[in-house]
Amino acid sequence: MPSIRLGTRSSPLAMWQAHHVSALLKAAVPDLLIELVEIQTEGDMIRDVPLAALGGQGAFTKAIQQALLDLRVDLAVHSLKDLPTFTVDGLMLAAVPERGTTGDAFVSHRHRSFADLPRQAVVATSSLRRKAQILNRRPDLRLIDIRGNVETRLRKLDEEKLDATILAQAGLERLRLDQHITEVLDAEWMYPAVGQGALGLECRVDDVQTREVLAKIDHAPAKAAVLAERAMLRGLGGGCHVPIGARTHLEGTTLTLKGLVIDPSGKERITAKASGPMNDAETLGKSLADALMGQGAERLLATG
Repeated sequence: MPSIRLGTRSSPLAMWQAHHVSALLKAAVPDLLIELVEIQTEGDMIRDVPLAALGGQGAFTKAIQQALLDLRVDLAVHSLKDLPTFTVDGLMLAAVPERGTTGDAFVSHRHRSFADLPRQAVVATSSLRRKAQILNRRPDLRLIDIRGNVETRLRKLDEEKLDATILAQAGLERLRLDQHITEVLDAEWMYPAVGQGALGLECRVDDVQTREVLAKIDHAPAKAAVLAERAMLRGLGGGCHVPIGARTHLEGTTLTLKGLVIDPSGKERITAKASGPMNDAETLGKSLADALMGQGAERLLATG
């Protein structure tokens, strides 16, 4: 009887993701035995500093990837926006299940919408991408860092008397906390993170059995979209915590990718878009990165 040891973080959202992937795998391979292995990452253990200050990429993924390399687990389930775009020798992104919603949610217990925020309102987020886009839209707002899982951030909203916070729409929906969503922000000005709403399933390159099982739950449109987004990010030389955003739209087999680079102060914003066949998604992402660089993205990224 086939079996898979699934490595995951232990936060409520990560456990939802692990159980969701387990259910998909069991539906595809009914006799598959799945063991969940909880792993503590640097991002889980160090919660008193902004993510960008932890140093380097992969704060939520390195420990799980090491468990793969050490043969302690066979499959790593990542929130794809946390997974660095550079490959780790011996590992591969084997599958991307069907993607969830990609938007950013405005959450406030005091104001009816982002537009209703008064001058100098306090908005909590640790995302440099969100901060820069908020400042581009509303430079009058006061932004503060906030860390912790989704439930912790919602609690701090009241405990610290904050005006609002911004969270991923998909995370709130997956934890059945979407009643807290005050407004889903317009993606025309609040571009999502690369890979937002998607899960990345990583395994060892030489693990043929696991690769064959994961192929059964790979969702081609979702994978094409995230491959394009990640190729764009890689082409820009950006990591998971820099002010870069991406949006994708698939019509038939044609994939359209829109990219954003914005300086951390929000004062200058560059966007571009490109379209191409979904089966050549990485080329599309690289070409969009080149277009953004040609418009001055390198200079903006250097200010981060």
